[in-house]
Amino acid sequence: MADKATDTPPDRLSLDPRSEFYDETLLSRGVGIKFNGQEKTNVIEYSVSEGWIRIAAGRSRDRFGQPMTIKLKGQVEPYFEAPAQSAGEDGAASEG
Repeated sequence: MADKATDTPPDRLSLDPRSEFYDETLLSRGVGIKFNGQEKTNVIEYSVSEGWIRIAAGRSRDRFGQPMTIKLKGQVEPYFEAPAQSAGEDGAASEG
């Protein structure tokens, strides 16, 4: 999974709960993707080591109701949008 010491996202991550690369705890922090220097907001899955992202192809769906996807190859740079919370933090507002 993600490296806690350097706080970097994993090599491969997916938004599809049926995928073996799906991780809800990482996705809840918010993972952003820069692809070839441009920020992409419609990424469904990515792989840094293989150098590709998978994005939805418009509004079209396959016969199972899942979005049709296109695989694009290039430089992939994932990052977390929110810092990791330590075990003691609940994310609730402070008292006062």
